[in-house]
Amino acid sequence: MKYNSNLLEDWIKDFYCKIDIYHPHQLDLSEIGARLGLYIHFERFSSRIYNGEIIIDSRLSPQEQWEDFGHELCHLLRHYGNQTYMTMPFLDYQETQAENFALHFCVPTFMLFKNQVANYVNVQDGIPFVTEKFNVTEKFAKKRLIHFRNQIQQSKTDQEFRKHMNLLYPKSSPDNWSNETKLLLDKLNKQIKVKELQGV
Repeated sequence: MKYNSNLLEDWIKDFYCKIDIYHPHQLDLSEIGARLGLYIHFERFSSRIYNGEIIIDSRLSPQEQWEDFGHELCHLLRHYGNQTYMTMPFLDYQETQAENFALHFCVPTFMLFKNQVANYVNVQDGIPFVTEKFNVTEKFAKKRLIHFRNQIQQSKTDQEFRKHMNLLYPKSSPDNWSNETKLLLDKLNKQIKVKELQGV
């Protein structure tokens, strides 16, 4: 099966590779903060971003602190503006994005595949492995594994659909395009690149 990664999964993999992190044992908020040049503050109040710095609630367990770090890092790296002045729908939107980001950041898809998390259908069986390997809570591990299972099932469905469509429309597959079609597309792509370079 060919897994179709989404843009966030690709972004997180690239992010980790740029700071030389490839394995779950390297997933440490202090280490990642150091590699990014961030100082992480631990205080006795809820985790947040303040003046461009990450504050983590010191009262939380190490697992919850790691999860909060993923959430707050999303706000720091991918969001702009002060949430105190945002409308409620936009605030909810950013919070949902940060929750999704944390799921992928704290338990990256490429690391799940490297560690051969094959038993994705039965989520309960995978929870102990993910909590231990990725240092997250059981609740977080369950949510992440459900998401991972759904993504894999979607990739399988997409692959079956493509096979079916290729049987119905054999010329629709790029492998079956005529040389003339390929030449026209190459020419069009070159024109697009030239316009991009010209700023048109």
